[in-house]
Amino acid sequence: MMLHTIAWWAWAIAAAVIGLAELHAPGSYLIWIALGPGLTAVVVALWDFSIAAQLGIFAAASAVSCIVGSFVYRRMTVPRRADTLLNQRNLQLVGARGVVCEAFAGGYGKVRLGDSVWLAQGPDLAEGTAVVVRSVAGTRVSVEVA
Repeated sequence: MMLHTIAWWAWAIAAAVIGLAELHAPGSYLIWIALGPGLTAVVVALWDFSIAAQLGIFAAASAVSCIVGSFVYRRMTVPRRADTLLNQRNLQLVGARGVVCEAFAGGYGKVRLGDSVWLAQGPDLAEGTAVVVRSVAGTRVSVEVA
């Protein structure tokens, strides 16, 4: 017996199986390929097509959905700007205002920025002097008089 058509429910089952396979291989394109048999199931349920036409619809729908998927993934993986300060608290300190809490001697001392004390370098300053952070190098801030 020769198959002349594939039932719409067989395409729906194929879509479900491929979609479930995505759970075991997350991040892959299987979910986009699963849209191919899903759309084919809808088309075959509405109209009667030969097996050749059904396979063509499946191939075209899968290809189009994969192309759409590539645009979706490309948008999700846009590289971050290099100047972002997310998770770089030390660089967020540039421009912050603080107070000298340990007098500077020989260009080094300590400053209070918010609720923390930082090692600092800058001109010799007396305790209580208001300062502004100009740069950060590791755990040391470079300051100048505000």
